[in-house]
Amino acid sequence: MRIAILGTRGVPNNHGGFEQFAEYFSKYLAENGHDVYVFNSHNHPYQEKTWNGVKILHEYDPEYKIGTAGQFIYDLNCILTCRKENFDIILQLGYTSSSIWSFMFPKTSVIVTNMDGLEWKRSKYSKKTRFFLKRAELWGAKYSDFLISDSIGIQNYLQKTYNKTSEFIAYGAKVFNNPNEAILLEYNLTKHNYSMLIARMEPENNIETILDGFHNSKSATPFLVIGKINKFGSYLKEKYKTDSRIKFLGAIYNQNHLDNLRYYSRYYCHGHSVGGTNPSLLEAMASKSLIIAHDNIFNKSILNKECKYFHKAGDLQVIFDDDSYFVRKEDFCYLNIEKINTKYSWDIINKQYESYLLKTIK
Repeated sequence: MRIAILGTRGVPNNHGGFEQFAEYFSKYLAENGHDVYVFNSHNHPYQEKTWNGVKILHEYDPEYKIGTAGQFIYDLNCILTCRKENFDIILQLGYTSSSIWSFMFPKTSVIVTNMDGLEWKRSKYSKKTRFFLKRAELWGAKYSDFLISDSIGIQNYLQKTYNKTSEFIAYGAKVFNNPNEAILLEYNLTKHNYSMLIARMEPENNIETILDGFHNSKSATPFLVIGKINKFGSYLKEKYKTDSRIKFLGAIYNQNHLDNLRYYSRYYCHGHSVGGTNPSLLEAMASKSLIIAHDNIFNKSILNKECKYFHKAGDLQVIFDDDSYFVRKEDFCYLNIEKINTKYSWDIINKQYESYLLKTIK
């Protein structure tokens, strides 16, 4: 099949999320004989025209000049190029800045959209932006030929809200098998004597709830907060500045360091409450972390009973104070690794995508 992948800044991956998926999946397709094209921003660090058999289409992306509005122009440029090509399938990763141009997609191509998460629920956005995102979700659902959901929760939501069926295909992860305890020395840490979270500094990720629970606990171990510091992150740093246990490390882009920090942590807290299969949750599972997760349908559909759940700060305080949960690390981590191997490995996810996409053009 001749397929184009749009909706990312391009490959190789420099951002995570959909970029990571595009990297793994496009390479897999090319290795299996498909004619694969990935759209890259014109200023992407990789400027060659091919990558591991994948053809790269660079398009002008003014986001670096004008901010978020540039994403709409970039997506428009990608779609205009699609109109000149004869793609069997256009795989659209997300819809927020592309669905407004849905009417311009070529009629001869099958449009398949991964509907991502419930972007309009994110509290960081203004009312006007959230209204637009809800409309964009509608356009994405309405004008795509086929939909993909990366969680059962999103699949049920699309069916209930838009009466649209979608194919459930989760996100993927790689099991981490190369721990190096020496890396902890760079952070002045010892194994199993710290807890942590990795997240964007956004209210819907329940970071404040997690830190309130830890702050009110009697735990003597450090708590690491990893993520780029924005306005909300600065507020959190100020709020907890008197608690020497809570350490804001900012963003860490070294994947090996992140994997090792997760692997050797005592507890890994996952507060994400909006969206489908969250990549950071799968990475925590793949790194053999003992997880404490926010109680919602998205997290439960992945973790099932193999974690502790929280609703409020008091729930976390009890877990940190009691500390008996740690005895479950070996069996819970084993079961979560089994899930990665049997449900969420990239090999499985790539094959599921390929099989489904081939069905859409038969």
